Amino acid sequence: MPNIISAQKAFFKAQKTKGISLRINLLKKLKQEIIAREQDIFGAIYKDFKKSSFEAFLSENGLIITEINLAIKNLKTWSKPERVKSSLLLFPSKDYIYKSPYGTVLIIGPWNYPFQLAINPLIIAIAAGNTVVLKPSELTPNTSQLIADIVKNIFPEEMATVIQGGIPVSTELLKQHWDYIFFTGSVSVGKIVAKAAAKHLTPVTLELGGKSPCIIDDTINLKLTAKRLVWGKFFNGGQTCIAPDYLIVKASIKNDLINNLKHEITKAYGDVKNSEDYPRIINHKNFLRLTNLLNDVNIAHGGDFDEKELYIAPTLIDEPDLDSNVMKDEIFGPILPVLSYETESDIESIIWHFEKPLSLYVFSKNKFFIKNTIEKFCFGGGVINDTLIHYGNSNLPFGGIGSSGIGAYHGKFGFDTFSHNKAIIKRGNWFDPPLRYAPYRGKLKLLKILFKWLS
Repeated sequence: MPNIISAQKAFFKAQKTKGISLRINLLKKLKQEIIAREQDIFGAIYKDFKKSSFEAFLSENGLIITEINLAIKNLKTWSKPERVKSSLLLFPSKDYIYKSPYGTVLIIGPWNYPFQLAINPLIIAIAAGNTVVLKPSELTPNTSQLIADIVKNIFPEEMATVIQGGIPVSTELLKQHWDYIFFTGSVSVGKIVAKAAAKHLTPVTLELGGKSPCIIDDTINLKLTAKRLVWGKFFNGGQTCIAPDYLIVKASIKNDLINNLKHEITKAYGDVKNSEDYPRIINHKNFLRLTNLLNDVNIAHGGDFDEKELYIAPTLIDEPDLDSNVMKDEIFGPILPVLSYETESDIESIIWHFEKPLSLYVFSKNKFFIKNTIEKFCFGGGVINDTLIHYGNSNLPFGGIGSSGIGAYHGKFGFDTFSHNKAIIKRGNWFDPPLRYAPYRGKLKLLKILFKWLS
């Protein structure tokens, strides 16, 4: 590791990552490689947790190609120094913000979207002119090996390389001195990453999670709402950081909504266990964690599982206690608690019981209720009358707040994340106002007038 990092730092200091044409050409090659190996990507992800090709393309390949295209198209514009308004106090001058890469970046990817959430930050880090060490998840060995092969085919090791391994490898990587760390994963591991980064005062982006609520009032179309909820919650087997973690439903429609959810689950997956569209839980440890959440709760639908196949059916839980196991932490699986409310203060009591979530969803036709809700609560991002889809727009920043994350990325926001804003003033020599120079006698009144005029 020290040798790889040393080589990357030398490569960066030699200015070899700074050429815009080089970055664009590498991104184009990466794009062609991903397109050419589409079936390999589908196959690797299926081997890791039986994810369908449709879901793999929608949430992995498709988003990656979109991100690469955006970077290729806009990189020259993003990289240009930005002229900003000068201050009269500094006259004559021209003021700029230069986009400067941090240097050597560590990216640690998660297992739930093992290709996209590893390659996406890699794309933007390279686009910004950094070198990268990428550590994909050890829980998806087939996808991680494929990522390693792709990166090796496209990039010189001094610019980007993959290091594989489990917790000991991650621990050793975090001991090194990086210029930037980008981590996607759980809150608990995010705290470990932040602590390691603090030793060297290394800046970080932490893409974490939390208990993302979904509020549903009594003005909605029940059938359409249920269809969108089933898609958003059980996509990827519920193993999505922005999936609705629990529902807060107007009490008068709760039973009707549950019936519609049951209908839409059957409509989407039929015999769920044998459905080719329903993934498995990633490993035995997470399977046991999830099945333990089904103890001592009122199961309204589902609840069956198969340990040998790591299968857990889409499950609805009716009115769990806020202090029950299923409500303590982010569920990150195909289990959906359904809570009810009568007043808006009931909603507040539930949401403020937990830390700030990564996402929040509202299903309603009431514009005042929607506006009040999205302005009242703190959360990373959200959607009105749907779920998950804010992640797919690269013109929106994606990231959390508080315990759900630090920083944001996607598109230009990602380029800015991996770039330092370097303030530069180019001072003119043709005129040099004497006001700032000593002796200062008799100048204070004029200085105060100038500041007052500028404010």
